[in-house]
Amino acid sequence: MSDKNKIKKLAQPGLVIVGILLIASNLRSPITGLGPILDFISKDLGLTATQAGMITTVPLLAFAFFSPLSSSLARKVGLESSLMIALIAITIGIAIRSLGSTQMLFLGTSVIGVGIAIGNVLLPSLLKRDFPKQVTTLTAIYVLVMGVGSSISSSIAIPMLHFAESLHITAIPNWAISLASIVIFPIIAMVIWLPQLKNRTAPTADTAEIDSHSYIWRAPAAWQVTIFLGLNSFIMYIFIAWLPSILVDSGYSEHQAGYLHGMLQLSTAVPALVLIPLMAKLKDKRLLSGGMGVLSFVGIGGLLLFPQFAAIWIIMFGFSCGGGFILGLSFVGIRTHDAHQAAALSGMAQCMGYLLAAAGPICFGLLHQATGSWELPLIMCLVVCVAWAGISMFAGLPHIIDKKGKAHLAFK
Repeated sequence: MSDKNKIKKLAQPGLVIVGILLIASNLRSPITGLGPILDFISKDLGLTATQAGMITTVPLLAFAFFSPLSSSLARKVGLESSLMIALIAITIGIAIRSLGSTQMLFLGTSVIGVGIAIGNVLLPSLLKRDFPKQVTTLTAIYVLVMGVGSSISSSIAIPMLHFAESLHITAIPNWAISLASIVIFPIIAMVIWLPQLKNRTAPTADTAEIDSHSYIWRAPAAWQVTIFLGLNSFIMYIFIAWLPSILVDSGYSEHQAGYLHGMLQLSTAVPALVLIPLMAKLKDKRLLSGGMGVLSFVGIGGLLLFPQFAAIWIIMFGFSCGGGFILGLSFVGIRTHDAHQAAALSGMAQCMGYLLAAAGPICFGLLHQATGSWELPLIMCLVVCVAWAGISMFAGLPHIIDKKGKAHLAFK
């Protein structure tokens, strides 16, 4: 083999990895960039707290409805092309929501949600296909990159808004320019991903979809995993939407609130580096998953009682939600005995879990609107943390679901 061919063979996996990481960086950041400037958007468009909460809810509904359909898309046009479609949807969605009107804001956010749903489902399948021996390591890295991308998006939202003010542009609002500023990230990802379009491969057998395993929907063990993931996302997306507003009302500046919101995103990624190696050693994960609920309770309680130490509470809360998400995904594998059953459970958990999560920002906004304070909404989150810790005592059991929907211990 010539040196030129050797270089090409070695360089290609590196290019795929870079592409994967760039795609991952766009799978949360378009949503998290909304939080720090949500008040500006609400005031400019005259949105109520409930309507503002719905901005974060819209992509969650897209996750719920489009995640199970993503594998069908990949089977028709190929895994690589589907991921490019995801990036295109995210780019178009960012452009649409930056036009400055209420209708375009919600429409663009919906399109972004569809793109993220496709990427969320298909990216793990790509990892398993191309790097089967490095799945754990690369998963940890790409979850970390998701957190870094989200952190950057949150942190630059307010500075970009003020930069827009200095430009004195009147065609669109300053907040729209801030939202548009992150469009460069999916564009870069598309350019790097272009060489992969010459391939046309199907998703792996365990890619999430709702298939003929109807007994899964009758299995209590499957619902335990679904509720665990749903409650985790319920409180996580509340804080993605509302944390900056809570912090500003607690005395922090808009810049500080934006940076702390970015810290939340980064802290959700850290558990990937800690938990993924640890989980392989623990067959019974009840203590670990219950600990995430407790840690989340302490973080929210601390923010409610001692907001002056917000950085500490935000790191604790972010770690717990990131850790809970990783554990919830691992439960899908633990509870199932083959790839097709895993796909069925994953499709169910994503569909119903995100539908539950979609109610979070709206309920939080409604309570705030009704009471004029953040106290009762935060207490609601504390109650959810207790329920989350409680369900983890069941979801964390090493049970495998049989084809009749009954659960059996994976080991004795």
